[in-house]
Amino acid sequence: MSNATATTPRSDLAPRIASNDPADHSVPQGREEEWRFTPLAAIEDFFELGESWGSVIAPDGEFVTTMSAASADLLAWEGVDRPSALVHSGAEQIVSIDIPAENEVDGVIVVDLAGQQASNYARIDIRAGAFSRATVVLRHDMTSDVNGVIVTDIADQANLTVLNIHDGPRNSRHLWHWHSTVGRDASLLGLSITLGGSFVRMQPSVRYAGPGGSVEMLGAFLATDAQFQEFRIFIDHNEPHCTSNVVYKGALSGKSAHTVWIGDVLVRREAVGIETYELNRNLLLGDGPRADSVPNLELETGDVVGAGHASATGRFDDEQLFYLQSRGIPEVLARQLVVRGFFVEVLDKVANEELRADVLRRIEERIGMDVLDAQLGRGSEESA
Repeated sequence: MSNATATTPRSDLAPRIASNDPADHSVPQGREEEWRFTPLAAIEDFFELGESWGSVIAPDGEFVTTMSAASADLLAWEGVDRPSALVHSGAEQIVSIDIPAENEVDGVIVVDLAGQQASNYARIDIRAGAFSRATVVLRHDMTSDVNGVIVTDIADQANLTVLNIHDGPRNSRHLWHWHSTVGRDASLLGLSITLGGSFVRMQPSVRYAGPGGSVEMLGAFLATDAQFQEFRIFIDHNEPHCTSNVVYKGALSGKSAHTVWIGDVLVRREAVGIETYELNRNLLLGDGPRADSVPNLELETGDVVGAGHASATGRFDDEQLFYLQSRGIPEVLARQLVVRGFFVEVLDKVANEELRADVLRRIEERIGMDVLDAQLGRGSEESA
């Protein structure tokens, strides 16, 4: 009989360096899994500390404060790559959004983020105290380049909705990390609406701080000529009886439009009784756009309620367009109706009617501009 000792595999099969020291992170070369889809030449300056970079700020108001990074009580989080570590070193000011415990905020907390230089670092901390409830909208400044980090802490039994809106000129570059910690029986609804910018890379990640947490990460994005958009989602199921649902939908037009969606879900051995699902759908509105979609699910335990993923990319249905036009509906409006229906699964999650109407208006205006540009033979840079 063998006396060999059995060993168990490490709990994290894909460890990453976590450090706020940029020297601990190498400059990406494009061969790394995390960067293999990204056009690194477009953001070379994001990998070195910029002496002329400013800090993103926001007007102070109830629950919102812009303060010196040196005096701020920052939420605990360590950079997972060189750009996020550079934010820790370079951001001189931070935007803090603090929802006190047991405070149910009526309406929406709208935060307009403004860059002070052509290129900026951004650090945003969002705290939702225990038993609180609030909706926060971050409207990003698309007139300047930004390398930013958002850290969100949702305490026990809090309910927080965070909406990121990237809408504006198509010539700025944005690279964001967004890390959330979800407490016991707490809920997070995170939405990303991406319409503007020439380069946008958004990396949401979630970790649970107790059982019973619930997370929905949703996204709607439009990309056209010369726009690159990348979304890398990581859900770390490290607590039992938690749930996560990821739904991202994108519409692409123009020959050089390129989007990337990576959905990573890790279910650790102690995360029994969890339920998770991730979905990505991409709608190609013409010939030429490229949509990369890679869902990944890693299970270290089989004791789960449910776990799955789905991904699909397809062309715009010309028969739907013909049907609507045959009923006298102009092409621009017909395309808006079809794409609006495509995004309804995401946008219906926005409970506030005024906010949902604003997002729909932004999407419809952008679709109308793209169709008009195509008819007139104009490029997206000219129309922006």
